[in-house]
Amino acid sequence: MAATLHDVARLAGVSIKTVSNVINDYPHIRPATREKVERAVAELGYTPNLTARNLRSGKTGAIALAVPDLALPYFAELAANVIAAAESAGLVVLIEQTGSDRQRELELLRSPRLKLTDGLIFSPLGMGQEDAEALRVPYPLVVLGERIFDGPADHVTMRNIEAARAATEFLLASGRRRIAVIGAHEGEVIGSAGLRLRGYREALEAAGIPFDESLLGYTTLWHRSNGARAMRELLVTGAQFDAVFGLNDTLALGAMRVLQEAGLRVPADVAVMGFDDIDDAEYSIPSLTTVDPGRGWIARTAVETLRARIDGEAPEVVSLQLADFRVIERESALAAAR
Repeated sequence: MAATLHDVARLAGVSIKTVSNVINDYPHIRPATREKVERAVAELGYTPNLTARNLRSGKTGAIALAVPDLALPYFAELAANVIAAAESAGLVVLIEQTGSDRQRELELLRSPRLKLTDGLIFSPLGMGQEDAEALRVPYPLVVLGERIFDGPADHVTMRNIEAARAATEFLLASGRRRIAVIGAHEGEVIGSAGLRLRGYREALEAAGIPFDESLLGYTTLWHRSNGARAMRELLVTGAQFDAVFGLNDTLALGAMRVLQEAGLRVPADVAVMGFDDIDDAEYSIPSLTTVDPGRGWIARTAVETLRARIDGEAPEVVSLQLADFRVIERESALAAAR
């Protein structure tokens, strides 16, 4: 039979309360006593009854992470970052995939499955500002992304406008003047595409360069195949450009492949810029110049903010926290390429 708390206490020659304090890492335990209990635990192979502990504490020790699509490298790497941060906080992570579908996202917020967790880190892509009140939920919640601002939950996100402006300014500083964009969404204002396009336009305006809508490549989802298709369509129009800004790295990588197939040299003929700094960006040929939007910081801050809510340590007023960013210069947009 499995060893019990009583067995450990008997072997160590201490009270059950002392064993419990050691297992729960209570700080005020004499080193010699802690050593005796830990030795007894190891000898008996004792494993704490987590179910009983959770019933007493009212916590499960698990949190949920909901992302749109794990096939997108950004969200897969974000999930890995969240899991690592949660492990450091003594938490496990249950992952939900919503498929960027608004109805599925709304249903998830009301799902009884969330009762298995202490809180949710939620990255919606189908919901919009009109759904802000749906975030008023009876459990700790941290929202990621750009679909809903000024909602009733803590929000951790990136500086999309400023980062996209910096990316465009980098291309302009390298001598590029006709910068195509891959990944625009028709009519979008709020959301990654809308905000990043706004940053691009602000950079052009500050440089005195007119905005040219013929340089926009529209897509739906931000996969490599969509970036490739949008790039082919832009080439067919005969539009003249000397740089391409993919609104995420996967779009940029798809576009770069098509440019090379068309006989255009990257970066000598066309510089290519991405956004997200996924792992693939460093290892593409040529390696992809991109924006690091602070994904690791976002993951750590989201976990810490959620943990503070779970433990009742967070202020009553919800917070908006914004990550820092940096442009990472690699081979696809070297300033000296021309």
